Amino acid sequence: MNRIRFLVLAVSVLSALGVVAPAQAGASPYCGITWGSQPKSASAADREVLYDVRAGRHGCFDRLVVDVGGQDTTFGSYSVRYVPVVRQDGSGDAVPVRGAADLEIVVRAPAYDEQGRPTYLPADRREAVDVAGFRTFRQVAYAGSFEGSTTLALGVRARLPFRVFSVTGTPNSDDTPRLVIDVAHRW
Repeated sequence: MNRIRFLVLAVSVLSALGVVAPAQAGASPYCGITWGSQPKSASAADREVLYDVRAGRHGCFDRLVVDVGGQDTTFGSYSVRYVPVVRQDGSGDAVPVRGAADLEIVVRAPAYDEQGRPTYLPADRREAVDVAGFRTFRQVAYAGSFEGSTTLALGVRARLPFRVFSVTGTPNSDDTPRLVIDVAHRW
């Protein structure tokens, strides 16, 4: 009985000093991120071509950027979702990637021009972008370009929240439209 009184008294004193605080209902999400992990897609009448894929690290998330360009300064035709395994365009072969979750990125822009010449072709399809040392990304693989769409496989540490948005390019410049995929470091 004395032990219980002591614990109650100790917790009361520590609470008054601000050392122990009660759990707060509705605590803020990590970095304010409220994206979720459900599929995201958009469809627009774009006539763009994929030119490059690159990645960057940020304080709360890792970022994949897909550079597109072509007829205009906007882009908005994509599908991004978690899948059990990403499949190669055309053949349907599995494209395995490191990580506990596979994010399939389908960009409705070919990686070839009107004459069939490649506009994007990584030196190593399995390591399309170097993401060594990233907190969330484990691997970026090029799954191919077929019938006007290009697929990428993004290996992620776990099934984490992500967002997708496009950035407008600048007319008459090398600043082309971009598709951006951010994956949070944690929930």
